[in-house]
Amino acid sequence: MSATETFDAAKARPLWHRIVVRPESVTLLLLIAAVFVSAWLSPFFADLRFVLESATFYIEFGIIALMLTLVVVSGEIDLSVAATMALSACLFGIAHRAGLGMPVAILIGLGSGALMGLFNGVLVTVFRLPSIIATIGTMVLYRGIAQVIAGDRSVGGFPDWFVGIDFIAVGIVPVPVIIFVVLAILLGLVLGSTLFGRQIYQTGTNPIAARHAGIRVDRLKMILFTASGLTSAVGGLLMASRLGVVRYDLATGGELQVVLIVMLGGTYIFGGRGTIAGTFLALWLLIIIQTGMTVANIAIEAQLTVLGLLLILAIISANAIYAGGRR
Repeated sequence: MSATETFDAAKARPLWHRIVVRPESVTLLLLIAAVFVSAWLSPFFADLRFVLESATFYIEFGIIALMLTLVVVSGEIDLSVAATMALSACLFGIAHRAGLGMPVAILIGLGSGALMGLFNGVLVTVFRLPSIIATIGTMVLYRGIAQVIAGDRSVGGFPDWFVGIDFIAVGIVPVPVIIFVVLAILLGLVLGSTLFGRQIYQTGTNPIAARHAGIRVDRLKMILFTASGLTSAVGGLLMASRLGVVRYDLATGGELQVVLIVMLGGTYIFGGRGTIAGTFLALWLLIIIQTGMTVANIAIEAQLTVLGLLLILAIISANAIYAGGRR
């Protein structure tokens, strides 16, 4: 290869190409198309209030997906998030039923979620288990513990001020949506504008090189898994407030929803690439698609098929875009 050919091959892509040919751009285009199609199928989608109210059914998974984005960018994954939601919510409910008071019960719910995330981090960083294997194991473990301690009955009886957070709004924006937006902004700043965020990207790109660069990779991953568990507990409490009760099967199958949101947002499954903005857009795409299918009376089995296909297509398209960007 001549020197000229080498120079041409190494030329940076044009700015427009770097902006347009991105997974986030694909997600945005799909979101726009989904809005138009859904509005054509049903006039409800032309009403912003309806869309925001529909979002409250998915916000818990969106909040967890924001944190999971950082975990996946670091080169790991956490499939125990939905089970962590259930177990932390059940512990919260049982603590309240035992008469410990709501503040203590909430702290128990949140603390247990953080401990479950910490345990995942120990399995990955201390025992060197692949995160996908470790968190599949804890997914089953946490769900099983929730069933043992809560049984088959619902745990409720929460005070009125706790139940129905999805009905509390600022203007037309429900409080859970506000929480999601604020968390997206904060985590977006952390991942995109801080040293810690750059270390997450470096760890996901090449953990060995990151260690040689002085990054404490194991500590970073421990922090991320603990934060993932804590965020899952927050999601579990939000769902408990929305439903008014907790059960061991709370959020069953939710790990598919969360991973789908992260992958739809263009986060690279092998780590090192991804943005909070992509995950933010992906949640709204999922809300529009699933709400549209529900309004159109599409069976739940067909909806799961569509979501599975979306997950596969999201991974393929992200891989293709990132591979093309390396040429």
